[in-house]
Amino acid sequence: MNHTFLLEIGLEEMPAKIIEPSVEQLKNNVESFLNEMKLSFESIKLFSTPRRLALMIEGLAEIQPDDVQMVKGPAKKIAQDAEGNWSKAAVGFTKGQGASTDDIVFKEVKGVEYIFIEKFTKGKKAVEVLPGIVECIISMNFPVSMKWSTHSYRFIRPIHWVVAMLDQEIVPLEVFNVRSGSTTQGHRFLGKEIQLTHASEYEHILEKQNVIADRNKRKSKIVNQITDLCQEKGWKVPLDNEELLNEVTDLVEFPTTFFGSFNEDYLQVPEAALEVSMADHQRYFPVRKQDDTQAFLPYFIAVRNGSEEQIETVIKGNEKVLAARLADAKFFYLEDQKSSIDACVDKLKRVSFHEKLGSLYDKQERVSVIAQILANEFDLSKQEKDALNRASEIFKFDLVTNTVIEFTKLQGKIGAILAKEKGEKELVGDAISEQYLPSSATSELPSTTVGTVLSLADKLDTLIMFFAIGQVPTGSNDPFALRRQAMGIVRIIENSGRHFSLKNLMNQIEESLNINVELKAGVAQNQTLVLQFIKDRIDQQMQISNESGGIPFDIRQAVLKADQDDIVFTFDAALTLNKYKDTADYKATIESLTRVSNLADKASEEILVNEELFEKDSEKDLYLSVKQTENIFNNTIDSNKRYQALKELSPIIDTFFEENMVMADDEKIKKNRLAMLKSINDLLMTFADLSQLLIK
Repeated sequence: MNHTFLLEIGLEEMPAKIIEPSVEQLKNNVESFLNEMKLSFESIKLFSTPRRLALMIEGLAEIQPDDVQMVKGPAKKIAQDAEGNWSKAAVGFTKGQGASTDDIVFKEVKGVEYIFIEKFTKGKKAVEVLPGIVECIISMNFPVSMKWSTHSYRFIRPIHWVVAMLDQEIVPLEVFNVRSGSTTQGHRFLGKEIQLTHASEYEHILEKQNVIADRNKRKSKIVNQITDLCQEKGWKVPLDNEELLNEVTDLVEFPTTFFGSFNEDYLQVPEAALEVSMADHQRYFPVRKQDDTQAFLPYFIAVRNGSEEQIETVIKGNEKVLAARLADAKFFYLEDQKSSIDACVDKLKRVSFHEKLGSLYDKQERVSVIAQILANEFDLSKQEKDALNRASEIFKFDLVTNTVIEFTKLQGKIGAILAKEKGEKELVGDAISEQYLPSSATSELPSTTVGTVLSLADKLDTLIMFFAIGQVPTGSNDPFALRRQAMGIVRIIENSGRHFSLKNLMNQIEESLNINVELKAGVAQNQTLVLQFIKDRIDQQMQISNESGGIPFDIRQAVLKADQDDIVFTFDAALTLNKYKDTADYKATIESLTRVSNLADKASEEILVNEELFEKDSEKDLYLSVKQTENIFNNTIDSNKRYQALKELSPIIDTFFEENMVMADDEKIKKNRLAMLKSINDLLMTFADLSQLLIK
């Protein structure tokens, strides 16, 4: 007979962004617990609101299965003497297992006989096992936790009630001095205390008390309400902001959607500022026209945690709050229009970037130098170079504007708007707006070439300079978000398709930067660390970027340990190896090439291959084929063509090994053959370290 178990943790209101990961964490903990306890179940359904984390286990087994284990003891020669008498070791073992020597059986393990006891454990009933589930709760981790009253324990918020029911029966347990029961709470204002009679009625009975406990149902209700409202009004449905929708879903227990309005005069404020004021500060959905312009309208959509009752009062209150926020945005923006860009840039001289790295103005100057170096790698046109020069001279100016100081999320966006308003070219403004992209491992990349170069230069400066002063991330500690900066560098270069040596680029940066001697020394000393740090991010990106589910570990290691640091080629080489790894000739090709690598390590000195020392045609054939392969490598960066060239070289290598003894008695012959193998390996290492590959 299968059962239903309900677990609910009732708390003070939790932060919206914590709720979904927390209930998922609870589920994972409970799932592990049930598997460990060998208590089978069919499914786990999750429930969550700002005031509760809950789950319902359906199809839960009534009892654990009986467990029979063969417990291994000492070897027979230790357990018995020559006359067959049991030793103290044997007697002690059996007592420890709650058995006697009569229960001993012998079994052979790897040619040695041991004594065993068959241990039978009767399965416990679910109601006896489930109190242990309390550990799944108290072991939960949160970004921020709190203490309350005089207690020493910590949790995301104070716990007020716990429901633990197996069908109709209360499962006795205690979480932080709160005992479990069958009583839950309805909506804080629209519901009341509820006495559950059966675990399975949880969702239905809460809904009667104005709590939609199923998060997906609550989210769907919000989506439907907003969609219906927009269709009625002829507005564009503003549900493209998934982050806002999820946050609103986790802010309410019973959603009711409404709309309000604001003065049209505020529409002269940039849309970015309007959107931040509404979405980020007030959790409102901005309203746009449904036509091609998708222009802002003087309305907003909000979601109330309650019913339609007194909704007009709620609307007026929200309109009043938003009006104050928009008035601030308008005031700051109009004030910023009065200042020139040059005046703002001058202010950057008095704003510290870091005490050891100077001001934001100093950072701008460094980025300007790096940008000019990158301009050549990216083949910018004269028009683009001019735009890059100007953008790199001013791109941080908006950080001292009133609007960005008040609405920090608008950095870059306000800079672009103000720059264009003050007569800067479109390319300059676009680059300023894209300087912070990408903001995460999956977010959008800069769309313009000038913006791409500016963003890359900015991130390179941040990474190189913080490493130069010893601010290297350790463990989870990364106060300057250098991992994100490095990932941005990797994604930008990969997306650009530009082939260049990262090490050569860093050498140029080191030589070109006008910085003090100590900093320059720090840049030089930490170059290897920076390169490895970026390679680690390449490794991460490879794990998530391939459509088939990521590049396998051995292929990632092979390309990352190659003697080249061209990011685009590294990705291409990985994709090429991944494409061919399941083909019929892959194994033979890699084995041949790996055999070369293994022997090439024995070449003790750098010498040129001497054709006059060849004894057989197979040596000459391999030598000529290697020259042809080198020519292909020198004339193409295409990883697919390079792999094909190596594949064609493979049978010629096999013939060479069949007909020649590399470690010949004649020292000159041996060194000559090793030198040829080393030349092949040097070529291979510009593609990948094939010794890292696993061959099936």
